[in-house]
Amino acid sequence: MQNDPSNRPSVSLAHAGACGTWPQGAAFVGGRYVPMEEASVPIGDWGFLHSDATYDVAHVWEGAFFRLEDHLDRFHAGMNALHMSLPYTRDEMRAVLVECVRLCGLRNAYVEMICTRGMPAPGSRDPRSAVNRFYAFAVPFIWLADPEKQKVGLHMAVGRTVRIPTTSVDPRIKNYHWLDLVKGLYEAYDQGAETTVLTDGEGHVVEGPGFNLFVLRGGTLLTPRSGVLEGITRRTVLEIAAALGIPAEVRPVRTEELRDADEVFATSTAGGVVPVCRLEGRPVGAGVPGPATRRIHEQYWRWHDLPLHRTAVDYGER
Repeated sequence: MQNDPSNRPSVSLAHAGACGTWPQGAAFVGGRYVPMEEASVPIGDWGFLHSDATYDVAHVWEGAFFRLEDHLDRFHAGMNALHMSLPYTRDEMRAVLVECVRLCGLRNAYVEMICTRGMPAPGSRDPRSAVNRFYAFAVPFIWLADPEKQKVGLHMAVGRTVRIPTTSVDPRIKNYHWLDLVKGLYEAYDQGAETTVLTDGEGHVVEGPGFNLFVLRGGTLLTPRSGVLEGITRRTVLEIAAALGIPAEVRPVRTEELRDADEVFATSTAGGVVPVCRLEGRPVGAGVPGPATRRIHEQYWRWHDLPLHRTAVDYGER
């Protein structure tokens, strides 16, 4: 069944309300825009019941999306890999995301797009009978660590929990399989840390809850090659490192390399480049954000002004 083009819902490109109508968040659910507090998913949707969904998160900074087309590319790749399809064009999806931001009136926003399996035909457990569903929302910007916290850096612990194997769930497809990450967070809290990074069970660190990891050792940046979401911020940092002449390697990173690092930072759409200055109670390097981390952090925010990466939001009335 999937999505029958003959029953294709329409997306109105006209404004759904005044700019700033819902400053706490706006969502697109069931083909219409609603305030965030009224947004809901049907209880029978397999995205809710089975975590059978993919999604992507972009952000708006100072009135413009950053690398929106890259996020849309990854969202479509995830749907294709999961045998999902939607009756909306890429242009219509982009328009929905922009309209959610405009309805909030937010200049800095966290914007999510979601495709769920939907609900199968009555009495069926065949995922091919389901009609996939599209949801989107925009809310005030969410920080992995706010600017004040970034000045002192995060305290991280290496989780005892092993990340879901890539042979079971491909982390390159953004997904909601987070129970291993949540378990790792509680392990970190038990150690007095604020966040966690999990391993692959073979002595290599992979990723944390909502972020990629970078380690600086001997002047070279290292970031895990496999077992991770290939983050858009991760990609940006690798590009920035190349522009700054900082050597970088994408390869397996041993837990010992993390523990002996000169600098460590996390990367996420939710806040960019975030220093990690303590690891399991011990300082990383000098215990403050290091010089390479600071240079990359500064360039990351400067790159938000590059026309190549900006998709401006039209907040005005048509």
